[in-house]
Amino acid sequence: MNAPTNALASRAKPLLLLAATLALAACSGQQAPPQMGAPEVSVLTLTSERLALDTQLPGRTVAYQSSDVRPQVGGILRKRLFTEGATVKAGQVLYEIEPATYQAAYDNAQASLAQAEAEVLSARPKAERYSNLVDMDAVSKQDSDDAISSLRRAEAAVVAAKASLQTARINLGYTKVVAPISGRIGTSAYTPGALVTADQATALAQINQLDPIYVDVPQSSEQLLRLRRQLDSGALKAVDGKAVVKILLEDGSTYAEQGTLEVVGNAVDVSTGTVTLRAVVPNPKQVLLPGMYVKAVLAMAVDENAVLVPQRAVTRTNKGESVAMVVDGEGKAQLRTLQVGAAVGDRWLVKDGLKAGDKVIVEGGQKVPPGTPVKAVDVAAAKAEGEAIKPEAAPPAATPPAANKSGKSAAPAATPAESRG
Repeated sequence: MNAPTNALASRAKPLLLLAATLALAACSGQQAPPQMGAPEVSVLTLTSERLALDTQLPGRTVAYQSSDVRPQVGGILRKRLFTEGATVKAGQVLYEIEPATYQAAYDNAQASLAQAEAEVLSARPKAERYSNLVDMDAVSKQDSDDAISSLRRAEAAVVAAKASLQTARINLGYTKVVAPISGRIGTSAYTPGALVTADQATALAQINQLDPIYVDVPQSSEQLLRLRRQLDSGALKAVDGKAVVKILLEDGSTYAEQGTLEVVGNAVDVSTGTVTLRAVVPNPKQVLLPGMYVKAVLAMAVDENAVLVPQRAVTRTNKGESVAMVVDGEGKAQLRTLQVGAAVGDRWLVKDGLKAGDKVIVEGGQKVPPGTPVKAVDVAAAKAEGEAIKPEAAPPAATPPAANKSGKSAAPAATPAESRG
């Protein structure tokens, strides 16, 4: 009897264990896990929009005018009459060269002119008298011709003396070295007491006109050709009038003044393959100095049907290709290879691979293989629905449990499920 009884007990143990498990699950309220469905992804439906195409190009600032201050006569520098780094006006005296020798040359030329004019005063009456005496046969024709010739030589000497006096006056004036243009002057290469010459290689100083100032930026000939093809085909619309140029400084800040594109180069640099664009930028506070590295942002054209995709929806493959996940018409996730252009805020400008109306996965696409059916939730609609729901009033705070006689808080009442457990 013991053997059949033990066998029956051994068969009953699994049934009892299963019954206990079911009873425990019923007491604790647990249920079997639900069956997995299609994964949910957030999508954004792309639309076309009007976009001004900005081209950001690196460039350098160039002085609007630049001039070297050079001596035009030789001598010893006597004075320097400006402050280095200050703003000077055209015609302002900057240096003085020792004028003693040039003053003497001027005085000598002035005396030579007076002597030549005196010779004319003597030769003219004699020539007139001899001309009258020839008619009366009082003097020979030869004597009259000699008198007239002497007068002409005296008059020519006066002209030469005047020219010499003018040259001496100019050289004397050159002893005062003046500013050829208005602008900011740099440091002086020479100090008082230095010897300077008219044909020296080193300039005394340099003056740069800084308001306005040029910004020269190179653009590749390929970009220029592509832009012209798009304009000719009507894919892009040209911006009317002169293009406005915004300047980004080296520290990343935006310059307060805006310039205009004035010059487009008429030749391609054979060494770099670029065309130089020149913009004129106001510089009233002289923040921009020649030689500074800046970035110029030019509005080149307008795309009436631009398609922009969020940057978070675009990833890169191992080959460097830009890809994005989209939901096709059958509700399946598909991988698209894109050609993207410039960044516009937190979005990429799409050149090829996507069009208006495509549903791009922006969240949840990393774990979905291509071809997998998905449940698409439009992020724009979800956001609008969330904003439309008004937050309800918060429920009243729960009353803390009362303390018992021992000073300890009473335990909360057990739920029916816990009672059954």
